[in-house]
Amino acid sequence: MLFRQLIHNDLGCASYLIGDEHAGVAAVVDPRFEIDEYLELARFMNVRIEHVLETHNHADHVSGHGRLAAATGARIHIHRLAEPDYQHEPFDDGWELQLGQLTVRALHTPGHRPEHAAYALIDNARGEEPWAVLTGDTLFVGDVARPDLAVDRADGARGIFASLQSKLSPLAPETEVWPGHLGGSLCGGPGMDLKTSSTIGYELRHNSLFSEPDEERFVNQATAKLPPQPPNFQGIVDINRGPLLTAGVEILPLAPRQVEQLRAAKSTLVVDVRTDMQWDEAHITGSVCITRLHAGFGTRLAWVVEPGQEIVLVGRDDADARSAATLAVAVGVRRLGGFLSGGMTSWRDEHREVGAVERMRARDLPARLESDPSVQVVDVRERSEWDEAHLEGSAHCAYHDLRRLPAEIDPGLPVAAICSSGQRSAVAASLLARHGARTVIHVTDGGVKAAAAAGHNLVT
Repeated sequence: MLFRQLIHNDLGCASYLIGDEHAGVAAVVDPRFEIDEYLELARFMNVRIEHVLETHNHADHVSGHGRLAAATGARIHIHRLAEPDYQHEPFDDGWELQLGQLTVRALHTPGHRPEHAAYALIDNARGEEPWAVLTGDTLFVGDVARPDLAVDRADGARGIFASLQSKLSPLAPETEVWPGHLGGSLCGGPGMDLKTSSTIGYELRHNSLFSEPDEERFVNQATAKLPPQPPNFQGIVDINRGPLLTAGVEILPLAPRQVEQLRAAKSTLVVDVRTDMQWDEAHITGSVCITRLHAGFGTRLAWVVEPGQEIVLVGRDDADARSAATLAVAVGVRRLGGFLSGGMTSWRDEHREVGAVERMRARDLPARLESDPSVQVVDVRERSEWDEAHLEGSAHCAYHDLRRLPAEIDPGLPVAAICSSGQRSAVAASLLARHGARTVIHVTDGGVKAAAAAGHNLVT
């Protein structure tokens, strides 16, 4: 049989090409919006993509089911409760699809969403029992799905508990687990692993939520530390449930003069996708720093952009900006006004105004605070991280909530943005500067823990 896992590294999403190479037939499970890799792999393996299987209406990325259907003529299958507004073949629990010697059996596993289904894979040439299960957004390596993106969080958690107990835990211990997401995805919790697969037996032994036999304890644990709901998740669900989407977004090159006019109008968000170090050294005033070179670009962009706001991208070069545009479209951000042609170099060549912020290692922060008591510190991690431990005297505002300067921050005094590593603080530093802070310090290299290790007091 044919089995390939394909990973979207920015979003931590996993999709699958499965089928029978001898029968020449295949299906794609949970396709991402960019479908070239599926078509190339199908040609290489000499199979036809005749089916698209969705585990659910996704809330974190735009599906490629419309593009695959248009490109291959494939039929789209999704559980009956999904009720999408496109032509599809609905199924119920226990439905089976035959792909040569491969049988795909649907297991209705509601909780993350009411329509969610997992897919058990049976290689009939080797045995009658499932050798693997594509768990989608029900069971991950080391964790389970978050329960609050479709229904009340407690109801969602009870649904996930029932699905785990009735559909997944009864599978043979050696059954391989291939999830819909890897660590870092917004659809799971902090226990998610970057490992690409596991087994039912291993997860029952080492995944504390999967092995929890008591429903109330499971619900309490599954809902205890949920991160904030991403602002665009319902919009992405609506796209994925709506009429089939095939068109991408054309992104136009813009001369520096055009970018300056758009920036001055203040209705356009200029997003700098270079490294945070490059942004710190020189950037277009008012731009927001979200590097595309680290996982999570699309997620952070969706947090920062206002609904309906137009975006202009600035990269090291044109290819940098075009790549970022692809990642933006993957999370449903489609109002792309263009990109700075020639990258930041073209802006500098015309001697246009640039801004800069101070870059400081976290271990040097305590000494700076001692020598200059006027420096204000803003911790931009999530509230749960702040509650666990934070630097004494610091203010708190999660980076994605920086729609204006925090009330306790004096824009005339220096303000330092700190997180746990330097990535979120890069976005936060750019937002603080955008909202009027005159002297901004971007704290990097270790964040709160490194500053504490260098001598600053931690409080809870």
